[in-house]
Amino acid sequence: MVTAPFDSATPPPPRWAVRAAHAAALLTLPSGIWRLFLATGHPAGYTDEGFAAMDVTGWGAVYVVGLSVVCEALALLTLGLVRPWGEVLPRWIPLLGGRRVHPMAAVVPAGLGAVALAVLWTPFVAWWATPDSDMTELGSTLVGFLYLPLVAWGPLLGAVTLSYHRRHRAPRSERQSS
Repeated sequence: MVTAPFDSATPPPPRWAVRAAHAAALLTLPSGIWRLFLATGHPAGYTDEGFAAMDVTGWGAVYVVGLSVVCEALALLTLGLVRPWGEVLPRWIPLLGGRRVHPMAAVVPAGLGAVALAVLWTPFVAWWATPDSDMTELGSTLVGFLYLPLVAWGPLLGAVTLSYHRRHRAPRSERQSS
């Protein structure tokens, strides 16, 4: 598949933004893999009673797998802020393929996502402050370390979004003439 090159008028993303985008895409893997263990019937740190109460069977397992897939897909969208497909949609996308991405169509959802992720995951820093009676001591520690990377997801997405916005805003001369 041939990808569209970066627009020559748009500077390439800085190296730190590319690294941050890749890091953001990888942050969801540890917690997602842990949820897949739950979906396959492994207690993964839960006590027998706690695991039974979660009822990760049937539709519960489908939900857990779906949550992992959606989280990883959303994390992978961060790469669009530093890759060509974040500027020109791939041709295989029905109705929209080959069209340029309006910068604000990427910046607004990514910025809102960064804020939502920061609000959602920042409290997780205090995971160890409230023990969970449904988990073993080792399981609670393990789950804490598997979910802790998600605290960085919002700030990384925010930084990459800011970089994308700065690269795609109109040059000063164009803004003054309009």
